[in-house]
Amino acid sequence: MVLHVLRGMVGLLLLVQASMASAALSIEIIGAGEHQIPVAIVPFGGDENLSLSINAVIVGDLQRSGLFRLIDPLGKSPHQLADVSYPDWQVRGADALLIGSVALQPNGRIEASFRLLDVVKQTQLVGQSVSANSNQMRAVGHRISDLIYEKLTGDKGVFSTRIAYVNRLGKKQYRLIVADSDGYNEQNVLEQSEPIMSPAWSPDGSHLAYVSFETGHAVVYVQSLYTGQRAVLADFRGSNSAPAWSPDGKQLAVVLTRDGSSEIYLVRPDGSGLRRITFSGAIDTEPNFSPDGQSLLFTSDRGGSAQIYTTQVAGGPEQRLTFGDGNNFSPHYSPDGKGFVYTHFVTGQFFIATQDFQSGQVEILTLGGWEKNPSFAPNGKLILFASEARGRGILATVSSDGRVQQHMFTQSGDAREPVWGPHL
Repeated sequence: MVLHVLRGMVGLLLLVQASMASAALSIEIIGAGEHQIPVAIVPFGGDENLSLSINAVIVGDLQRSGLFRLIDPLGKSPHQLADVSYPDWQVRGADALLIGSVALQPNGRIEASFRLLDVVKQTQLVGQSVSANSNQMRAVGHRISDLIYEKLTGDKGVFSTRIAYVNRLGKKQYRLIVADSDGYNEQNVLEQSEPIMSPAWSPDGSHLAYVSFETGHAVVYVQSLYTGQRAVLADFRGSNSAPAWSPDGKQLAVVLTRDGSSEIYLVRPDGSGLRRITFSGAIDTEPNFSPDGQSLLFTSDRGGSAQIYTTQVAGGPEQRLTFGDGNNFSPHYSPDGKGFVYTHFVTGQFFIATQDFQSGQVEILTLGGWEKNPSFAPNGKLILFASEARGRGILATVSSDGRVQQHMFTQSGDAREPVWGPHL
């Protein structure tokens, strides 16, 4: 049974436009979590400029999650535990309180010391210092946000992670971009006049595999994000596409037409050890490894329409997973391996959906339109996908329960082919 998870989306509980003048993406937040945690964020003491910058990062991160309701400090500015009057914050309705201070050290590094306090129980949840180079101020803020998120929700935060996507400017300029999860610190990995498709992160976040048409046909490359060096992974006769890394980083799945039909192969990162694993004669594509590396999800039209199948990496029979009306494609395992996300196409619209392996339950998470290429955040709580709004291709996220959605607009051009990177 298909369950339309639209609660929180119909009556826009929260609509926030995050002003990000120096970011590559501007972010619009739609919806809110069912039970938002009220948190007061007091700007840190110490260096005023660093305090304002870090405070903006933390506030932006927590707002974007949709899980927190920020309580205005209203002029209260405790920075030490001894300065905190819990009744003052209880009156304001805060369940948690963040205080701290930040300073630029003589060695040029930033050091931020903070405490997250439980206002109701009047206890400390976490106290820690975070240090980074002076040009990594935003990383300090993201790290603190991750710790807040983890302590208050029980799940690991993903504010310190990165995303990759393709930015298309006109018809003849394509850029492969890596950026922080909030769009800052944009890195231009590749720029060319021919299409770029299907970026895929290595498990350690050091490399991207992707498809480029720069030689006139689809070729798979692997590129280091640290050195910029890249190498051809697959350049066989016909098409080479849809790279996906195994969890241990020792092999990739790719889709090749070298033998006539579109089939899935395994290959080592240096291009050696090629091994074919599907033999349907139909179009088999879009492989994705399970978290344990033992199985693959993939899309195939072997049953007459595009549907999602699974097979063992070591070999064996394939099993169809999706049924019903419409087409289903672009599957990605959830990080816990209990389900998968995919694109569902029916009645002329694309939706983002999830399916549970054990129960087979399907949930439609979005309202539909042009919504494709979903991938989970490393904690499994958010899903990144491509969408359209205001006549442009944009990036979007939706929470795994469908309650919170973000629209992420590039400064120019169309955003396509997004994928969420791993924890670093």
